[in-house]
Amino acid sequence: MPKQNKAKRSLPKMPPEVKDAYKQLESGVKGLGKSIAEIQRDLRKAERKIEADARGRVTELRQDARKQLAALKSRRSEVTRTLKGLAAAAGESWRDVKQSADAALADARSTAESVIKRFRNALGG
Repeated sequence: MPKQNKAKRSLPKMPPEVKDAYKQLESGVKGLGKSIAEIQRDLRKAERKIEADARGRVTELRQDARKQLAALKSRRSEVTRTLKGLAAAAGESWRDVKQSADAALADARSTAESVIKRFRNALGG
């Protein structure tokens, strides 16, 4: 919006009370313009803060995800080793191996579900 010339404009002939009312309204309009500018400045400031906070939260989520994924991959490897042990188990010892693998797998599933739930909550879903 182009700026208007700041030179005093002469008002048409008006009674004094109308001129006073006009000047009051004009002053109110200027004040409203200043308020609008202040709101816009504060909004930009708030947007920058929210964006910075969001970037920080994304960084935290990525770090957490990497840790959780590493833990889950480790658990998967553990269960895979146990699975190989099951194939080589002699006699009745396979039951112990299977029970151990089942427990590790249940723990890994629980962890995975917890991580998925946390990330969905972080995304607002």
